[in-house]
Amino acid sequence: MPHPSAAPVLLEVKELAKRYGDDAQSSTVFEQVSCSVQAGEFVAVVGDSGVGKSTFLNCLAGLDSWQQGRILHQGTDLSSLDETRRAIWRRQHLGFVFQAFHVLPHLDVAQNVALPLMLLGRMNAQGQQRVEQVLQAVGLAGLGSRLPQQLSGGQLQRVAIARALVHSPPLLLADEPTGNLDPGTAQQIMDLLLQQTREQHTALVLVTHSREAARRADRVLRLTAQGMQRQGQMQTPTQASNA
Repeated sequence: MPHPSAAPVLLEVKELAKRYGDDAQSSTVFEQVSCSVQAGEFVAVVGDSGVGKSTFLNCLAGLDSWQQGRILHQGTDLSSLDETRRAIWRRQHLGFVFQAFHVLPHLDVAQNVALPLMLLGRMNAQGQQRVEQVLQAVGLAGLGSRLPQQLSGGQLQRVAIARALVHSPPLLLADEPTGNLDPGTAQQIMDLLLQQTREQHTALVLVTHSREAARRADRVLRLTAQGMQRQGQMQTPTQASNA
């Protein structure tokens, strides 16, 4: 289902540049990156390995700094917020699926998923019901009492996805969310992310190397050192072989 053309813009990136080092010996990761994402829209970001896709997501979340440009979330300029206010903003408005999971080893599965609700003061009976609902949606029903070390890599990925979805954030960032999953589970997770995007009018930005995941996006953007380029839907392997 395509996103409504009149939907509000939730995320806007203007002339973003990221560099490492000082001015004399700086190394450019990317520059002149501009894009926007509307409510209910799924945008896939692709690009060569090492081009800075994960760094770009970290900038969108206010977890990494940038040297030039602006990032606006519903009119809020992240560069105008100090670290404390950025943390509060993330807590209220952002869900992030990290490629490295970042699941806390001393908490069980249900407690890891419930963390956003706890931080927001919403861990009541309704919050507990929401945790169970999301665990079931990602295929982890009945595993809430297990510790992370008792799970497989694919299961840990699903814990990270459930945690990002549990508080229904308006902006969802996902870094290779299906990279550790088998094809069947990957399709299930993509179905869930798309359902969240459409029904909750979430803006979804997903970094991926998966042609199948990118094929389902409303738009595919390619990140290069020189900026962001829009491209058509990625070809499936079958289409590519016939081209």
